[in-house]
Amino acid sequence: MDSTSLSPSPANTSECPSATQQQQGEVSDLNALVKEVLEFDEDEDLEVFSKDATFTDASSFSTSLPTSPSSMINHYKFEEELDATDIFITVDDPESHVTTIETFITYRVTTKTTRSAFDASEYVVRRRYQDFLWLRGKLEEAYPTLIIPPLPEKFIMKGMVERFNEEFIETRRNALHRFLNRIADHPTLTFNEDFKVFLTAQAWELTAHKKQGPGLLSKMGETVRSMAAIVRGVKNRPEEFTEMLEYIETFGQKVGLLDRISQRILKEQKDYLVELKEYSPVYTLWSGSEDELMDSLKGVASCIDKCCKCVEEKSPGLSENLIPLLHEYTLCAEMLKAVLKRRDQIQADYESKVESLNSKKTENEMVTEEIGRLEDKLECANSALKADWERWNRNKKNDVKSAFLEMADKNITYYEKCLATWESFVTSQKNELIVENEHEDGS
Repeated sequence: MDSTSLSPSPANTSECPSATQQQQGEVSDLNALVKEVLEFDEDEDLEVFSKDATFTDASSFSTSLPTSPSSMINHYKFEEELDATDIFITVDDPESHVTTIETFITYRVTTKTTRSAFDASEYVVRRRYQDFLWLRGKLEEAYPTLIIPPLPEKFIMKGMVERFNEEFIETRRNALHRFLNRIADHPTLTFNEDFKVFLTAQAWELTAHKKQGPGLLSKMGETVRSMAAIVRGVKNRPEEFTEMLEYIETFGQKVGLLDRISQRILKEQKDYLVELKEYSPVYTLWSGSEDELMDSLKGVASCIDKCCKCVEEKSPGLSENLIPLLHEYTLCAEMLKAVLKRRDQIQADYESKVESLNSKKTENEMVTEEIGRLEDKLECANSALKADWERWNRNKKNDVKSAFLEMADKNITYYEKCLATWESFVTSQKNELIVENEHEDGS
């Protein structure tokens, strides 16, 4: 395979038409190639395509990372985002199902697309949480060093009294909606075949498709190899990936703390709203027994009622915008640690083979060929992760800024309305005092 086949040369790129269909074809080819490079094989430690290596001397191998500028992986880049969105996905209409064995929720997944790879322009299917979990697992299996969006937790979130109450279902629906749309927006994941099947297949078709996956023994073998790589560790992890891990550790702690504090603030806002709604009627009842203070007491009650509405309008800014985002990125931090571990696993396998060959001090054609394949796989994993890391950071910056701007706007609106309410009350009370004083002076 030609070392430049992963992405076109600059000259070819400029000549390539920008039609959506051709972009899809190019990205599909890239996806197939990356999957071929990164996928695990049941019979070998790591199955990858070989590169045109010239390994003739065991001493030529080094456990340091390959950095050959001519390597095809150095030309690997994600395809640019499509100029126009060509797929739209909506998750809605949660529906409860009760059987003799279990109770579960399904969600309607509606897909509208103009992609030629789809046989129709619109699909409507129903999916349960386990189906989303299966999809994420298949994407992680196909692209172990790409950043797959996180799913909401399987179990009940802290503070939820009932698993299937409306608030829990709506929170999960929003998270599942974001999950699918983040995949659809990803330049590589969006063209994955399992993603297409998830969006288009009827329930029985999806069940049949799931059975085509790797068996239990294969998955156990991958787990054993992963554990062995963790035990071995890596000796020469590139500094950029060490810095990446350190950043994720700090980021996860900070965003996790913000998530927990925001959850407490939301709970306190709800409790405050309950108290506020009980506060207003007391002033109204009091006004019935105070003729001279009737207007003032009713005015206070009215102001409190208006402030209640302001609090109700403000709360969704936390519960529907900021908190879900913070929680998603808390899960992202843990997911990114797993991605880095899988990258380390690939490097550990490469280093182990190199050390094995060096210790024998004899040339073994099969081992040298396998090292060449592992070297390519490692370079591809590093390049894929670095490109996706940059993309993830851009999305994170945009997401966080948008959430903060909306939070600020909600707070400004809330305090402006409350301020206007009480200022109006103060003005009316001052005017009444002026009238009363003038009346007393006149008498």
